Amino acid sequence: MKIIDGKNAVLGRLGAFVAKEALKGEEIVVLNCEQVIITGNRKNIEERWREKREKIGSGQTGPKHSRLSHLIVKRAIRGMLPRASLGRGRQAFKRIKCYSGIPKEFESAKKISLGEETKRKFIEVKEIAK
Repeated sequence: MKIIDGKNAVLGRLGAFVAKEALKGEEIVVLNCEQVIITGNRKNIEERWREKREKIGSGQTGPKHSRLSHLIVKRAIRGMLPRASLGRGRQAFKRIKCYSGIPKEFESAKKISLGEETKRKFIEVKEIAK
């Protein structure tokens, strides 16, 4: 089992790494999902997420995008998994667990850190989730 600390990790890079490891058969746990960052212009990112959330339609059947930070990260990871072969991608997705914060059972465990300090423009997932 690999435990990954999402603090200051770029969402796309984190998602690609987690998807690859899950396809290899690893159990993956992602912690601190609210502190994962999305790089780019803050105004454009907020506008894009607002549009996604408002596009539900009159029948309320469209893809509903979550406001919970751990589910935003999990959905980004899902987009990196293959869907053509139903078995492989679906099985890999079941091996991934995402948490906001750090649950008590993972506090003392050794964590892999993918984040580094960045000077680029970015926004944290918790700011989109509110």
